[in-house]
Amino acid sequence: MKSLFRLLQIFSIMMRHTVNRRVIGRKSRILRKLSYLNPLSFANKNRSRGESIRIAFEKLGPIYVKFGQLLSTRADLIPEDIIVELEKLQDRVPPFSSELAVQKIELAFKKNIHAIYKTFDKKPLASASIAQVHSATLKTGEDVVVKIIRPKIEKIIRHDISVLKLAASLIQTFWKHGKRLRAKAVVTEFEKTIWDELDLMREAANASQLRRNFANSDMMYVPKIYWDYTRDRVMTMERIYGVQISDIKTLRKNNVDLKKLSQYGVEIFFTQVFRDAFFHADMHPGNLFVDITDPENPRYLGIDFGIMGTLSPVDQNYLAQNILAFLSRDYREIAQLHIESGWVANNTRVDEFESAIRTVCEPIFEKPLSEISFGTVLLKLFQTAERFNMTVQPQLILLQKTLFYIESLGRKLYPDLDLWATAKPLMVRWMRKRKLTLLRENTEKLLQLPTLMFDVLQEIKKG
Repeated sequence: MKSLFRLLQIFSIMMRHTVNRRVIGRKSRILRKLSYLNPLSFANKNRSRGESIRIAFEKLGPIYVKFGQLLSTRADLIPEDIIVELEKLQDRVPPFSSELAVQKIELAFKKNIHAIYKTFDKKPLASASIAQVHSATLKTGEDVVVKIIRPKIEKIIRHDISVLKLAASLIQTFWKHGKRLRAKAVVTEFEKTIWDELDLMREAANASQLRRNFANSDMMYVPKIYWDYTRDRVMTMERIYGVQISDIKTLRKNNVDLKKLSQYGVEIFFTQVFRDAFFHADMHPGNLFVDITDPENPRYLGIDFGIMGTLSPVDQNYLAQNILAFLSRDYREIAQLHIESGWVANNTRVDEFESAIRTVCEPIFEKPLSEISFGTVLLKLFQTAERFNMTVQPQLILLQKTLFYIESLGRKLYPDLDLWATAKPLMVRWMRKRKLTLLRENTEKLLQLPTLMFDVLQEIKKG
């Protein structure tokens, strides 16, 4: 306990003052890593605080880079200047040896690799903190990619998570803004996310579900999972060929219809949200490619299904009703929706909440409707509601970040994209369907009422 108390003391001092990391480095690996979390230790007159924090995460290593990437999605908690820098973090690390990759595969299937794949390229296609990817060919001739979890990564994760938990506890205890940042909850969320990413059977199931959802779609193609060649630490998936979505120069060169492509991106997102309640929550440019076989009808190609979001009917209703009310400038309706759904306390004064929402949202209408960022609208609503003690659910934060990605990407492809014109029909259609479902359910309950009343009367007669 004494050593733990001393560690807490050192860390609390370290967060307030510049420290000498060379001295700490000789004493304790844990303290050395904690010291990197102190932005002051990277202070430089030529660096912003955001850049200093980004460099700190890069110095700490790949697990902390992933944690920084998670923080970049929490615009409800982290200042914008830091978010901008954290979004630059790249999850790229040197590959582990091909011999280890082959060993992991053979251990997973208890077979020689030549009995599993016709060919296996020992040079990785990509290498990240959690896994790396190799190309291969199945015995039946299909081109595939093989994703393999890094050796001994579990031990590294356990250690780094323990350090993050300690840091979060100290921040929440000793820093005046610690409770607002909910540091412990953020680390817990990260812990769940990173352990989920280690389970490739789970990622494969996500991919399979999304593929089924878009089985007959002309807008998006999801690669096939080869279940016979997939285990919890090795996943085999159909290899796709396309142009990375961020390579606009190549898309233009091939006469791809960028307007249609941008509209497809919006429609894909809102289809996932309102039709399926299951969405790809990591739709950044690195995970999206374009099939340009037919340039006039381009199709999205998705990869990396480790992070997915799910929504309840309550979440879907929250999103649709709030956006529709916002566009009508009906701020009282937004306030009442939050209170009636239980997102904020029942004793919240509607007029005060309405006034706060109006103050934040009204300036947004200075722009034409086609230029309004709905990701920003959601974020403003979250931030306003938090002042009235609303705890924003993780799935809604994921959704807001994904929507922001889609908007940004869509307007890079086609600057005149009118997101609202594409999204509104999907939301209205979902709301009509929901009302019909509720009507049918309530009608069935009403039809059962006479029988229930008769049963109750019979019980009363029996005494």
